[in-house]
Amino acid sequence: MPEVAIRYDDSAAYERFMGRWSRAVAPVFLDWLAPPMAASWLEVGCGTGICTGLIAERCSPFSIVAVDSSQAQIAHARGLPVGTRADFRVADALALPFPDAAFDVVVSALLINFVQAPAVAVSEMRRVSRAGGVVAGYVWDFAAERSPSWPMRTGMRKFGMDTPEIPGRSITGLAALRGLFERTGLSEIETRSIEVTQSFTDFDDFWQAQTPGYMPTTRMIGALADDERQKLKDIVRAEIPPSPGGGIEYSVRAHAIKGCVPRIRVA
Repeated sequence: MPEVAIRYDDSAAYERFMGRWSRAVAPVFLDWLAPPMAASWLEVGCGTGICTGLIAERCSPFSIVAVDSSQAQIAHARGLPVGTRADFRVADALALPFPDAAFDVVVSALLINFVQAPAVAVSEMRRVSRAGGVVAGYVWDFAAERSPSWPMRTGMRKFGMDTPEIPGRSITGLAALRGLFERTGLSEIETRSIEVTQSFTDFDDFWQAQTPGYMPTTRMIGALADDERQKLKDIVRAEIPPSPGGGIEYSVRAHAIKGCVPRIRVA
């Protein structure tokens, strides 16, 4: 199937779908990033503010500006405790409303592959970073089908359904991410994989998290007859064996990348 745009305009559903995964992977990413203390931060594509809050808690920032294109996500983030510390704004990742060399650290969590022009987004992140500053981010490994939705997407394919193509899937591998950063003129580039595991109390807990109303796969599943939907559930359930504790759990993988802005800036 062709790529389908996903609108993240339901912050509560996004939290239920992605929140636990974001809270698992973001601390590993930030520890690996090893940012300087008292830095001025920009987070591009902050969503509901999960990574923003962890930056505030773990990285001793001087200041944090966090932007997202979704008004609903920004409204949710402003209501969190970090809303008193971070400046949340609605903005486009492809045209950041900041002057050149404005920040020490510019990061993006789970966004780069979803924008229409990833190279433009990374170029904008580099533009607003000071010489010697850090540009970094991470994405789910959609190229190898290791995102949090892999059990659902695998089950749908086994059931005979076409799954929508993930936007930017081809740039989520480590080599592709490195190439993207290299072409943007960043230096000292490093990459790593981050594996995280999450547990669900039971299959219903997993299913509810996996079927937010804004996802195209949810609409496809909703169009099935009741008996067909039950068959799909049985197939998906078989993809996730029960955990020893009685619930279910599975692992996913993110790919992280970081680079530095050369001190002698190259156009």
